[in-house]
Amino acid sequence: MTVRLSAQDLGVPLGSGATVVQFSSTFCQPCRMTRLVVERALADAPDVAYVDLDVADHLELGERLHVDVTPTVLVLDRTGAQRHRAAGVPRLAQVRAVIASAREGA
Repeated sequence: MTVRLSAQDLGVPLGSGATVVQFSSTFCQPCRMTRLVVERALADAPDVAYVDLDVADHLELGERLHVDVTPTVLVLDRTGAQRHRAAGVPRLAQVRAVIASAREGA
């Protein structure tokens, strides 16, 4: 089953190239570190949207996607189809590679 999210699900428009969705929690130090890595990876990617969702404020979506640890990062292609999912703090090179792959995959 393919996970597909819409702008309505996320509360922001999908990126024309890809969308990065981060599920965080308020007191999560790795979530802050993940945010910094993702923001750095997207500094040269104006076609990639980024949304950081507090899982406590988006319980239904978190349950639907089986988010049970924060940070959880999803990378969607331009159609909103999930192309990658990871938990924990990613490396910058990983984020860039996954975004490039998602751009090509739609």
